[in-house]
Amino acid sequence: MTRTERQDLLQICRQRERVAKAEAVSLAARRKSEFEAQLAREYRFDEREVWQAALNAAKQAAQQANEQVAAHCRQLGIPPWAQPQITEPHWYGRGENATRERRAELTKVAHAKIEQHLKEAKHAIERASVEIQTQLVADGLQSAEAKAFLEAMPAPALLMPAVTVKDIQKQLGADENDAA
Repeated sequence: MTRTERQDLLQICRQRERVAKAEAVSLAARRKSEFEAQLAREYRFDEREVWQAALNAAKQAAQQANEQVAAHCRQLGIPPWAQPQITEPHWYGRGENATRERRAELTKVAHAKIEQHLKEAKHAIERASVEIQTQLVADGLQSAEAKAFLEAMPAPALLMPAVTVKDIQKQLGADENDAA
């Protein structure tokens, strides 16, 4: 491969990386929008025959129960205006997402998950781009020193160890001792 071909491929690789990352951002926005629409969705009883039949059955059962309550109230001498009754069942087209607090909580978690996916996608795109770019550059390197230099970067896992609760407790204990 010629030097010009390598330079052209490197340029295209960088352009493709930018486009792929922009597509990932666009997809994240679309995922957030889809989640918001799903969260805001209300389900009408007449959307499904099963739901409509269930509501009708509940209304009939409530009516029959009210007739029984009224008959018993008449036996007890309770006037109609004072008789207790079962309110007619109604369809509630939302579940737990009906409350503002729950929607906010679900939205926060969903957006955090989408942001995590976006960061992971961008990382995968950048990694693939860098691997291609590295291969293109490495193919043009002649000296052993240049090739060794290319391989010298440490892995992120070595630079960023896991954090445990025990580590933080130790650090907090040390910070408290330093303050005293």
